[in-house]
Amino acid sequence: MTSQKTVLITGASRGIGASTALLFAKNDYAVCVNYLKNKDAANEVVNRIKALGGVAIAVQADVNKEVEVQKLFEIITKQLGVIDVLVNNAGILKPQAKLIELNEERIKDVLTSNVMSYFLCSKYAIKHMSTEFGGTGGSIINVSSAASRTGSPNEYIDYAASKGAIDTLTVGLAKEVAANGIRVNCVRPGLIYTDIHADGGEPDRVNRLKEKLPMKRGGKPEEVAEAIYWLASDKASYATGNFIDLAGGL
Repeated sequence: MTSQKTVLITGASRGIGASTALLFAKNDYAVCVNYLKNKDAANEVVNRIKALGGVAIAVQADVNKEVEVQKLFEIITKQLGVIDVLVNNAGILKPQAKLIELNEERIKDVLTSNVMSYFLCSKYAIKHMSTEFGGTGGSIINVSSAASRTGSPNEYIDYAASKGAIDTLTVGLAKEVAANGIRVNCVRPGLIYTDIHADGGEPDRVNRLKEKLPMKRGGKPEEVAEAIYWLASDKASYATGNFIDLAGGL
């Protein structure tokens, strides 16, 4: 077990999650890289952290299932120590479609996959962090999306709705646990160069749309990671219930 601060990042095997894991490690955090299916990618993130002299473990868990979330936190506590920071990042994106083309199965899948884990992981993080339960406080950062503001019409309205739920969770939970030493904040990335666009059926989506942004470029996962890290740090010690938009001016 390490005496370092500990961070859990869900969905950390690629994209924003992987970049965030590396940044926390560079700032002397012990890192739990959570993943659902891609063990090789998760282990690659862990290996990169260890190559930097950091401490990291990869733990498979379906964070939409409470029994697996509970086990995940038990593993973290045993191997790394009590969690100090939770980054809720896991989520999915389905192929582009208008609402009239969506079926019940897809809607349930997107809304469950993109919302449930944020509630469950936050629940167990609070049990470890809250001064009400003997903890010393901590920080929760939710990864939402600029889609929660734009609605993503004609493409991902179900995804956008799921991220709207995350925005509301952030506001309510921040007020609920503020007196117990826990800060809850949120980042809302826009067009970021990650593999998730391929999941939506258009790997080159950022390049297609970037000229419509005031900044005329897509964002990097590392830029989102910097905002996440700042919100978790003591430099943001008076910030809770806040949002940082990382969308190139969108």
